[in-house]
Amino acid sequence: MRASHLLDSVGHTPMFRLRRASEATGCDIFGKAEFMNPGGSVKDRIARFIIEQAERRGDLKPGMSILEVTSGNTGIALSLVGAAKGYPVTIVLPKTVSRERRQMIQSLGARLELLDSLLHIQDAVRQTRERAARDRSLFLPDQFANPDNVLCHETTTGPEILQQMDGDVDAFVMGVGTGGSVMGVCRAFRNAGHGARIFAVEPDESAVMSGDPPGCHGIQGLADGFIPDLMKPGEVDGILRIRTEDAKAMAARLGTEEGLLVGISSGANVLGAMEAAWRLGKGKTIVTLLCDRGERYLSLAGG
Repeated sequence: MRASHLLDSVGHTPMFRLRRASEATGCDIFGKAEFMNPGGSVKDRIARFIIEQAERRGDLKPGMSILEVTSGNTGIALSLVGAAKGYPVTIVLPKTVSRERRQMIQSLGARLELLDSLLHIQDAVRQTRERAARDRSLFLPDQFANPDNVLCHETTTGPEILQQMDGDVDAFVMGVGTGGSVMGVCRAFRNAGHGARIFAVEPDESAVMSGDPPGCHGIQGLADGFIPDLMKPGEVDGILRIRTEDAKAMAARLGTEEGLLVGISSGANVLGAMEAAWRLGKGKTIVTLLCDRGERYLSLAGG
């Protein structure tokens, strides 16, 4: 591939069959390698898409700055896109995220504002909306409520999966952060007349979609303590709860057993895919996303 611009390399990520998970379930479980995006995560997709849509509409113009609340990967992705396009970026994120995530954001030239807790994200979202309303030089991607987030996955990730799998997908499984990925892929499948089951994954310790109160968990990128505006639980076929320690263990296994150094949410997604496989029965084909690279979590494991 030869690209004229870094951002042209976003998307069109490869699909890998996960041998151990497939053998354990009697199904074919595939992971789409979103960690191979230039910023190392699936969030590169929405960062590019939301920014370019805003530019086309005139909502984001030269001289303006980008301000966003995130638990990590969207901050990295927006910092990358901002640097590539010449926009100053300020990222608001919990101080509990991994040291590597913070360092990557700063290395891409963005400014950090730290929150005391993941559970404060909803308040921070409200405050940044107020800041953007007062200061017209700020552009707020507003990933938790911006329909361009869903549209991005509806027009890119979902169609890519159907093309790569030749339509042979019995279920799609995805962890919920903003809800953009799972809802976008769900709508892409429905628009194509595809009947694949759609399963959403959330941390067992903060299972808000299941009706539990928000709580602290360690699956960075999932469950920021509320159900985002974009997430419509009634449109998916099931909610799967995954414990943090199990997600961490599976992420480690993907490294040692498959050679895939991926993050904790990828471990949760693969466990969710295995649970979906057991529910649906042998011989089915399940697709999930491998959301990001594992290097940004090494400090959490004492590395």
